[in-house]
Amino acid sequence: MIPPRAITFLVATLLIGAFIAATPVFAASDPVENDYYVYVAAESEDTVHLVKFGPDGGEVLKTIGVGAFATEIEGPHGIRVSPDGHYWYVSIAHGLPYGSVFKYETGSDLSVGDVHAGLFPATMDISKSTGLMFVVNFNLHGDMEASTVSVIDTVSMVEVAQIEQGMMPHGSRTSPDGRFHYSVGMMDDTLYEIDVMHLKLGRTLHLTVSDEKAVNETADYSHHMGVAKPTWVQPHPAKPFLYVALQGADQIAEVSLEDWKITRRFHTQKGPYNLAISADGKMVLATCKPNNSTAIWDIETGKELANVASSRRITHGVAVSPDIRFAFVSIEGIADEPGTVDVIDLRTFETRASIDIGKQASGIDFWKMEQRTIGTIGVGPPQVTDSH
Repeated sequence: MIPPRAITFLVATLLIGAFIAATPVFAASDPVENDYYVYVAAESEDTVHLVKFGPDGGEVLKTIGVGAFATEIEGPHGIRVSPDGHYWYVSIAHGLPYGSVFKYETGSDLSVGDVHAGLFPATMDISKSTGLMFVVNFNLHGDMEASTVSVIDTVSMVEVAQIEQGMMPHGSRTSPDGRFHYSVGMMDDTLYEIDVMHLKLGRTLHLTVSDEKAVNETADYSHHMGVAKPTWVQPHPAKPFLYVALQGADQIAEVSLEDWKITRRFHTQKGPYNLAISADGKMVLATCKPNNSTAIWDIETGKELANVASSRRITHGVAVSPDIRFAFVSIEGIADEPGTVDVIDLRTFETRASIDIGKQASGIDFWKMEQRTIGTIGVGPPQVTDSH
């Protein structure tokens, strides 16, 4: 006869074994099945790098010199790959007096056009409904004053409009359907909406640091200018919500597009800067610039899943692969350190590779992924981020 305690132990062991068998287990040694390609800018070297990560590890495939003046550092900031994956664009911050946006073919990386924008053009995005590009002119020059968003026709590379958009506009992103553009005023704590079809400013929302409410009515906020310091806005890929990085408040604010108000706040590590949302809409990622880390949050529960330390200091941009397997984080570095791209496994939250590029890595965007024997299976960025 088997003793009762032995029976209890046997049953418990079987139940635990069944639970383990039913639970997927991922390890950092899980094989990498695809090749992944991202473009990333190096702000202090006037270069853009094509970086590859795959079963053989990470490497820089190509270094492309950008800008118009070989004897000056012009500061490439934002990177954006076109929705069809055929072109990539880089914003050049410095000019005489205005900055520019340059257009290149993906793969060949040949320059095929450029256009002047405003003062210190930075982050940009392309509307899927019109093909127009929206570039925020961050404006670091002179006295603090309202700046603009440049609207650029990406076929002719002509600026067709400039729309006034608060002080130090930042974090340019269009809605999934391409009908609206969103950005934030870093120094006026305001979220801005542009009607893409009519090229007109729509709703605005003052972003406060209070946990109790967001103030929606018109008010004078000059007495606390730059308290929240929003630096990024990222639309949800399927639901009517925006997610805004409040660098000065150490928060990510969730904004309802239906009610046009803040519905939740995620308290983050210090200084959330750039955001990305996974293609399935389940995770929001934030580079916490002064904390030298990348935070990963479960959107449904509002819980932080991980905070991954970067291989060097000053995290900047983040891009997520379409299969939601990896996050690619650009890291600026300090002084003579090279810029770096860290590759984070989104199953285990471990860093799988660190790839050095030029100094002060900034804008980053996903180009494509390929299977070794099948060919290209995913092109273009679903929801990714880039520079200023």
